[in-house]
Amino acid sequence: MSEETTGTPAGLVADLGLRPALEAVLMVVDEPATEEHLAKILERPRRQVADALRELADEYTAQGRGFELRLVAGGWRFYTRPEYAAAVERFVLDGQQARLTQAALETLAVVAYRQPVSRSRVSAVRGVNCDGVMRTLLQRGLIEEAGTEPETGAILYTTTNYFLERMGLRGLDELPELAPFLPEAEAIEAETQEGVPSFDPDAPEPDDGPPTNTTTTEF
Repeated sequence: MSEETTGTPAGLVADLGLRPALEAVLMVVDEPATEEHLAKILERPRRQVADALRELADEYTAQGRGFELRLVAGGWRFYTRPEYAAAVERFVLDGQQARLTQAALETLAVVAYRQPVSRSRVSAVRGVNCDGVMRTLLQRGLIEEAGTEPETGAILYTTTNYFLERMGLRGLDELPELAPFLPEAEAIEAETQEGVPSFDPDAPEPDDGPPTNTTTTEF
């Protein structure tokens, strides 16, 4: 690409003001930008870029701006502030946002806390067939394939960086602890291991009478 095409002579990126340059780049990113990538693009030391990002974030907060600069999923990106969500939703969404169903939210939670996990395992934990919901989560980029299970060859799934971004998390270690919300978690785990049938299509059918559990499918 020539200098005429870019509009910026080669070698002058490092001469640009760092903070305005960061703002300009972050205005056009479609996913959080890492400090390493920004440092490479702007030809500055990572520490200098990291300090400038934090200064900008603090400045926006002190000024009470309607947006903030947030470190999410290992990178930096602009977000509107939560207190202005009503205005943003009315302008952008206008009641047309496709929200996840309760089934999808529950399935996503199982993947988030049990990953890497197979579809059959997710179905066993929830007690219903989750194939349709899992396809929805895949299509929305919230989960992704992550290899196979050595014993069964079943595909394993994990959450994505997009999931972290949408949840406002820096990493999976920021997921809230389950214990305060599910005091009976150990009992549920024991039940799913012992009392819930496998959803493996290759598993043999039981020969000791009709099944006692009824499986439904959610979409």
